[in-house]
Amino acid sequence: MTGPNPLRRVTVVIPCLDEEEAIAAVVREVLAEGVGEVLVVDNGSRDRTTERAAAAGARVVMEPVRGYGRACAAGLAAVGAESDIVCFLDGDGSDVPAFLPSVVAPVADGVADFVMGSRLRGRREPGSMTPQQLVAGRIAGVLLRLTYGVRFTDMSPLRAMRTDRLLTLGMSEQTYGWNLEMQMRAAGAGLRCLEVPVDHRCRRGGQSKVSGNLAAGLSAAWKISSTFIRLARHQRAGRSSEPAVVPVARR
Repeated sequence: MTGPNPLRRVTVVIPCLDEEEAIAAVVREVLAEGVGEVLVVDNGSRDRTTERAAAAGARVVMEPVRGYGRACAAGLAAVGAESDIVCFLDGDGSDVPAFLPSVVAPVADGVADFVMGSRLRGRREPGSMTPQQLVAGRIAGVLLRLTYGVRFTDMSPLRAMRTDRLLTLGMSEQTYGWNLEMQMRAAGAGLRCLEVPVDHRCRRGGQSKVSGNLAAGLSAAWKISSTFIRLARHQRAGRSSEPAVVPVARR
């Protein structure tokens, strides 16, 4: 990254649900990278997630209606006009904030429009990803390459894009399909997509909402698969986008 630290113009959005054990440390790690703001979106937690996030230095936004995509959309809508780039990562401590500069740099330098960190290409702590997650990332990568000609190996939550550009993509997915939808819409719009290796850790507390049990994992897999099929059909039919969940106006 050249010139003044571009991370000062970055807002990191962290969607959260019952992550009181990990969230404070995650917020502090992200702030230590020099970002402009950390925005934690509480998605209906029943523990002290909001208190601990705020005490650690985050701005907290409430989205009581459950849904990973809803939480991400609420965070995007709350990003201030002073932020040029928005990043996303999870609040369980599994993503490594030290890789934020690597994810942000290609966007800040104008090399890429959308950058995602690949956990499959980085170093992973044993047990940090289930076999199902690894296979799902590979399958999604094959489908994206065949459909759009872009190369991805993962659907990692750690990603970056210019805020104004993301607001124009017409994101509408309210579930765990949000990450895949962003990749598909970016590729379908002809944006320059880039994947960089990032490390991945075991979660630092709490229980996984997806990989922790078979039923939740199957539900997330179905939602992600249905998102791919639905969006691919819409884009192939020449439809520009579905109604966005969030308004394009920023604070």
